[in-house]
Amino acid sequence: MPEDTARPRNARFEDDLVGLDPDDPEAQEFAAHLDRMQRSDPTFTIEGSLRGVADFADGSNRAGGLRWWVAVLIVCLILVGVMFAAWDIITGLFAWLAG
Repeated sequence: MPEDTARPRNARFEDDLVGLDPDDPEAQEFAAHLDRMQRSDPTFTIEGSLRGVADFADGSNRAGGLRWWVAVLIVCLILVGVMFAAWDIITGLFAWLAG
């Protein structure tokens, strides 16, 4: 089996990344980065929202230092907001049931 048909090649290496080695891990990561940057899926669907959360999680896992701490802070603020909203709904429900 020829090497070219053994695994699919990224079309980026024929179009945008001409001259880079397709077997180089850094070049593959850069091609994946370009693919993520040019993706234009709709974000108003559930699948698009989940893909956005997955992209945020992947990006925060690759980040380090201050960017990682900012990502952790954003996640903590979201969780605090969700817990506050849930607490408000539960206390309102109990007040409605008691009254």
